[in-house]
Amino acid sequence: MAEAIIGGLIAKGTPADQIHVGEPRAERAVELQEKFGINAGTDNLAVIQSSDILILAVKPQVMQQVLEPLRAAIIDKHPLVVSIAAGITLENLAQWTAPDMPLVRCMPNTPALVGAGVSGLCAGPGISAAQQDAVTQAMQSVGPVHWVENEQQLDALMAISGCGPAYFFAFMEHLEAAGVALGLPTAMAAALAEQTAWGAAKLVHDTGTEPAELRRRVTSPGGTTQAALESFAASGFADIVRKATQAAVDRAAELAGS
Repeated sequence: MAEAIIGGLIAKGTPADQIHVGEPRAERAVELQEKFGINAGTDNLAVIQSSDILILAVKPQVMQQVLEPLRAAIIDKHPLVVSIAAGITLENLAQWTAPDMPLVRCMPNTPALVGAGVSGLCAGPGISAAQQDAVTQAMQSVGPVHWVENEQQLDALMAISGCGPAYFFAFMEHLEAAGVALGLPTAMAAALAEQTAWGAAKLVHDTGTEPAELRRRVTSPGGTTQAALESFAASGFADIVRKATQAAVDRAAELAGS
């Protein structure tokens, strides 16, 4: 995700020499530096000292142990801190940095890797309009952004868009398998699943029509699509989706408490 943001920032006009990256693996730092022309190394302190916006792109399970040795430097520099770690709350971040630190939680998703992501943003207390604009501009480099009012809404957004790509990948995987079971060549079934998913999303996006209305339009009474949708409904499809998204929200709460 960090690499997606770096690439997006550069593509949108941020000079590469203004981007500083702390990467624990020296060989990976060299790779990033050669690929993007940025400043990359293993010294997180140097990154903090050079940054007005500090993006924390580490796993939630290690966030505290990464931040604690850097706390004094972060307090001294007092950058705008943006975390993209799921489940790490604004309260957590304030405890591991400083109570008055300007903080933003951000939940991007993996389509950011191809410039088609979406990010949810939640501001901590005291964030200025200028700071919100700066984060908005940074994250718009990989796709649209949505500011939410509180962290509960951010967890809900995470369950929809943060985890959501995996839901669609799984559906495409199963659709491909179903096509193979029905006698299609594997490559053809995979291509059909991919193009159909992309085309359906593009149809919603380009027409601005509600998915429910597009579903109605493509479903002829008594036809093949209706038969398939009725099978989904009989299997509890709506409840499956609801339970899955709730499981993601519950896990985010567990991560925040761990």
